[in-house]
Amino acid sequence: MWFLGWKGASGFSASSTAEQVTQAIDGNSLTAIVTGASSGLGLETTRVLALRGVHVVMAVRNVENGMNVKETLLKEIPTAKIDVMELDLSSMVSVRKFSADYNSSGRPLNILINNAGIMATPFTLSQDNIELQFATNHLGHFLLTNLLLETMKKTVRESNREGRIVILSSEAHRFPYREGICFEKLNDESGYSSYFAYGQSKLANILHANELAKRLKEEGVEITVNSLHPGSIITNILRHHSYMNTFANMVGKYFLKNVQQVFVTSLKISKTGMRGAATQCYVALHPQVKGITGEYFMDSNKAKPTSLAQDSELAKKLWDFSLSLTNNTK
Repeated sequence: MWFLGWKGASGFSASSTAEQVTQAIDGNSLTAIVTGASSGLGLETTRVLALRGVHVVMAVRNVENGMNVKETLLKEIPTAKIDVMELDLSSMVSVRKFSADYNSSGRPLNILINNAGIMATPFTLSQDNIELQFATNHLGHFLLTNLLLETMKKTVRESNREGRIVILSSEAHRFPYREGICFEKLNDESGYSSYFAYGQSKLANILHANELAKRLKEEGVEITVNSLHPGSIITNILRHHSYMNTFANMVGKYFLKNVQQVFVTSLKISKTGMRGAATQCYVALHPQVKGITGEYFMDSNKAKPTSLAQDSELAKKLWDFSLSLTNNTK
């Protein structure tokens, strides 16, 4: 259990904070994109990366909220380098616009953290008529990553420094639909389960990371790709299930990790715990992770996902399926 503070091979445990796992790391030469950066795990990841000198691009649905968060963070870290750009991962039009704008901006890209996500939503179709959790949690990030790869490869060549792609999954990947990925019934409302659909999207995150890691390794590109479980976190991700959200907040202070709580309206940051974003900050920045790719992390240590998540044939099938849905020929 995380509260016992058992340390793994990395020297960190589930009780380690994002600041602790990045202590003394100099990120001043790095540029990172963090999706879903204006709240929860994404916000804390942005704060800690900025604290370490990383130039952070906050990719957010609501630019106004993003700008408010940026101003709040600048009050705490006056030297922070933070930009805000609009990105709605449930819309391929938005993903393509974000990517085109970023690629044409001349910015380098060392780190991509695919953090944003939704959980257990009622059955809904995205703007592209794809089940919303799959569209947002997996497909939007799949397209975004593919469209930014050339910029990241260019950065790697020019900086002679490893690039890192970090994809947030979840232990919920252990509970998808029986077949894992419902390729033929993705939009089947009659068989829809909000929790199994979430598990399906989180399984897709790991499969995506593994397949991309394999392809980049075969290509000889120095970009690592890893997935992770951030922990059982108190955020607003359960907002579609108010009774569960209430329960989680009641008992969470005893059993669940916290993220940095930021109160934008009062421009005050309450430091009630920073464990939630630790693993993604560790995988994104720590020297221990150099050269490690296609792995699944939990509590800032390597972990073992399910056999489905390690199925290379399923990963390849998902890759081809995702390309067909995004009409991406890369």
